Amino acid sequence: MKKIALINDLSGFGKCSLTAAIPVISVLGIQACPLPTAVLSAQTGFSDYYCDDYTDRMNHITDAWKNMHEAFDGIYSGYLGSAAQMHNVLYFLEKFHTKDTLYLADPVMGDNGRRIRIFTQKLLDNMKELTRHAAVITPNLTELCLLADVDYDALTCRAASADYLSYIEDIARRLLPQSHTDQTIVITGIVRKQPEQSYVGNLAVSANNRCYTETLYRGESFSGTGDLFASVIMGSLVNGQTINEAMQRAVRFLAPAIEEASRDNIPKNHGVYFEKYLPLLLE
Repeated sequence: MKKIALINDLSGFGKCSLTAAIPVISVLGIQACPLPTAVLSAQTGFSDYYCDDYTDRMNHITDAWKNMHEAFDGIYSGYLGSAAQMHNVLYFLEKFHTKDTLYLADPVMGDNGRRIRIFTQKLLDNMKELTRHAAVITPNLTELCLLADVDYDALTCRAASADYLSYIEDIARRLLPQSHTDQTIVITGIVRKQPEQSYVGNLAVSANNRCYTETLYRGESFSGTGDLFASVIMGSLVNGQTINEAMQRAVRFLAPAIEEASRDNIPKNHGVYFEKYLPLLLE
């Protein structure tokens, strides 16, 4: 059985991070191997939460797995709460990242033009270093602008332009490292506002490819949907699908879950009821 190492936090409420990734990876027929960065009572969007930081214990798990002579088909890192945790991921890559191992980095640093509370320049610098090692990066527009040193407001003010996607593609292409020609950047949550209807899409850009998928925009953003999207991409690529096939699968899975959550006014911090839609990943 194929194995993917999942480096992320474990939150009791919020349907994000490991509680989102593990079921998706498992349904796709891959063994999910979690390496927790922290254990939380609830994701940090809630007004009150308890956090048990695992930074000092991450490398112990890495070393134990290395002593077991394990190997991974994929490595997926999500939210990382400090530069120290990013150094721990680099240590993990040193031990387990090979030419046959797909590494996906989800550079969680903000959304809708706002940065996460713990954001610092040091955090950004370390994230830039981490993403240089990844074959796939899944930033939203805010994170793309941070990684590329581009003004978010200057970009999104062009959202109604017919050339909006081209502007975003140009930024992503400038970010592609010359030394990693097969890297793919998947920009998520691109909202295109049209006179009668708005759409939300995802744009994948690599040196020799470009693909775009979109669906109707419901005007809502829920906890964990980015983690679910990245998990589908990760599992699908490890299973041999193309990036376009992986994106189509992710949209087919998430669209009805988001539609239901919007219709039923589910609190955004609690995330979508994705569990009932997991069978869609097998189609």
